[in-house]
Amino acid sequence: MNGCLFFGSNQYPILFKNKPNKIIKPIQFKFENENENENENEKQIKQIKQISSGNFSIIILFKNGKAIEYLRDPKQNPEKIQIENIQKVTVGYQNEAILTIEGNVFAKGKDINPKNLNKFINISSLIEDENDRIIEDIVSGHSSIYLLTSNQNVYGIGSNDNGQLGFGFPSYTAKLILMMKNVSKIFSGNSSFHVFLLNSNQELFVCGDNKFGQLGLGESMKERKIKKLTKIQNIPKGKIIDIQGGNYHSIMLIGNEDENGKRKLYSCGRYFYNGLGKMYQDTYEFTEIKSYLFENDNIIDFSVGDNHTLILTCKPKLIVFGYNLFGQLGTGDTKHQLIPIQIELPKLRFNEDIFNYHISCGEFRSFLYYSPFLSSFSNLEEDLIKLFERKEFCDISFKTKNGEIIEAHKLILKYRLNQNQNEIEKLKEIISKKSIKKSNQIFEMIYSNRIINPKLYYEIKEIINSNEKIEETMKRIYLNENENENENGKDFIIERKEKQYKFPKLILIMRSELYRGMFLSVTEDTSNKVTDYSELSNKSFQIFEYWIYSNQIKKGIKITQEIIDEIQIGIDYFQLNQTNPNLFDLLINKFNNQN
Repeated sequence: MNGCLFFGSNQYPILFKNKPNKIIKPIQFKFENENENENENEKQIKQIKQISSGNFSIIILFKNGKAIEYLRDPKQNPEKIQIENIQKVTVGYQNEAILTIEGNVFAKGKDINPKNLNKFINISSLIEDENDRIIEDIVSGHSSIYLLTSNQNVYGIGSNDNGQLGFGFPSYTAKLILMMKNVSKIFSGNSSFHVFLLNSNQELFVCGDNKFGQLGLGESMKERKIKKLTKIQNIPKGKIIDIQGGNYHSIMLIGNEDENGKRKLYSCGRYFYNGLGKMYQDTYEFTEIKSYLFENDNIIDFSVGDNHTLILTCKPKLIVFGYNLFGQLGTGDTKHQLIPIQIELPKLRFNEDIFNYHISCGEFRSFLYYSPFLSSFSNLEEDLIKLFERKEFCDISFKTKNGEIIEAHKLILKYRLNQNQNEIEKLKEIISKKSIKKSNQIFEMIYSNRIINPKLYYEIKEIINSNEKIEETMKRIYLNENENENENGKDFIIERKEKQYKFPKLILIMRSELYRGMFLSVTEDTSNKVTDYSELSNKSFQIFEYWIYSNQIKKGIKITQEIIDEIQIGIDYFQLNQTNPNLFDLLINKFNNQN
């Protein structure tokens, strides 16, 4: 199964044939011809990365960068979108936009290309400044699309009936309008006639429909339409993580660093049907949604539809409130819920994997799906990104143009930057001229080997060994090229039968949950510990050692049933992070091919 649940409206588009129009309890979502006997390649193709749903269409993006769309026509099967290397999708009321890895945006819809509603056009090419055409993020509103460029400029296109593009008349534009500069994030919603823009100073600006106070500007601002970007004066204390708009309301997720990282939800706008999480109370400023369901828990993800909201917490719990005429709350009935309640879910992989689940609400429907963070990377590269913000093993510092300090892992940098100290010095010079945001993006590209920001990538590509995966560089450590340099990074000893083997702690952390728990423990000193694994035979240990570095099986070793049995025990004991195909599967395949 693909790890996706659905509930809500099953019409326009129809997702389940021979099912009722209203699905009021969560059911397993299936693709066309899906079955339990699919091979691993077929299952990989159907691993979901993102779902975005509007009124008339739904796009499902897969980890391989391809996507399909379900359209309103009840006779039509889902179609493959003929665009490659897709990074993100976003669907509004009746528009769609697609962001590619290269930084291009393709869009279609009534308010984008009215002469041909079903044709995707490259709207990023409409930006007059050629140096501003690389797009980092996209968001759809009800009838508008917003683009954030690599230069931190925001452009809007589509309908401006409520001022949601931040200018006066006319009410519609087929051109991209520069709305604001120095923007770090954009927020809207698939049913929203308004947009929020957050600048690099954590100041929040808004424009669009305000007839129910959904802009959060306060009771003194009674205009029904705010046609110019206006600064919100009273923002809840903390870091803004996300804001999503419904038709008549908005919900904001705030991270409060002074309260042990506790996340809180705030809402404003119309309570009736929408459900602001508060009873009988329109709200003109963002005020906290309080519930006993949140008191001893923390929020992982949330999503807002036209008039309903879903929240996923750590425990785990799925909490819902709002409009429910189509069963989009999954409560088993169609009664509206104005305050948060918890609903029951089929057992998935919640206990060990809750942080890899995501929510996506459409106008009258809801999805809960499994999608590991940064799933396009290998397992090792995922862990590299997770370690990027950890300070415990950082041993080299970089200073940005504003004097902020970024710490990194020298071992990783040396083997991403052609094992060359001169390249690290070049990197220091580049970082000294960049903002903290762009500097972080540079490091994320180096760690992940993925073009996160094409413009920055082309600027630094000469010093990045971009064609080599991190496993290959780690394998070169194992093979002891430049031995003296490599030995400096090997800071943990494994003993076997009176022989010592040195490993970099970083590699063990990234490959083994056992070592991750040991080295990242705050309660005991593991700096001088050694471990004795004499129970593994020499051949089994060679396989284990080589795989930890390279994610490959060492050539020239004949696989026996005894080795397979030993490795299986070792995998469980070391709690190895398995990629696909995993070590055990590789051994079995090689063993079968030998015989």
